[in-house]
Amino acid sequence: MNELFEVVITSLQVSGISLVIAALMAIPLGAVIGLSNFRGKKLVLGLVNTGMGLPPILVGLVVALLLWRSGPLGFLGLLYSRTAIIIAQTVIAIPIITAFVMVGLQKIDPELIQQTTALGATRWQMFIILVREAKLALLTAVMAGFGGIISEVGAVMMVGGNIKGDTRVLTTGILLETRMGNFNTALVMGLVLLMISFVINLTLTIIQQKDSRQ
Repeated sequence: MNELFEVVITSLQVSGISLVIAALMAIPLGAVIGLSNFRGKKLVLGLVNTGMGLPPILVGLVVALLLWRSGPLGFLGLLYSRTAIIIAQTVIAIPIITAFVMVGLQKIDPELIQQTTALGATRWQMFIILVREAKLALLTAVMAGFGGIISEVGAVMMVGGNIKGDTRVLTTGILLETRMGNFNTALVMGLVLLMISFVINLTLTIIQQKDSRQ
């Protein structure tokens, strides 16, 4: 029971940190791409959309190569650590959140942008106004990003190593227990993972629906 609790806490910690970092990077990025017109925008949109379907196992491979002892970042000694998992999950979540933010902001009435500009709003003030206007889309983006990382196993296994008491999370724990034939334990972990996803998404959905009625 203690081991299961430890695995749950580790899962929530690494995924939570990854989600926050990804959101802080992806929301401004999605806003800039979605609201700006520049040469090569279609190419950037294509890259972001491609990133949404990027195989997580490929992300894990790239991060592992970068953090490998002979890799360019090997001197940091981060491979098979929680930090490595956070890096991989952040990379996975960024294009997902960015894409949803882009779509959400593009649906904002252009007249609102013109009005804020006419009133002399700074770029930062305009960004805050537009974010508030598109907060439902931002919540959807966060939900999608969380779903993309909390259920990830391949990349997490490659860069985290599934070390007991350190980098083992629910997904890698399920894989290990299944391989060992401990199906009851694997099932319990799976149900816990499902419950976590349900509770967090339900909470965000309630907030989303509440805001939509205001």
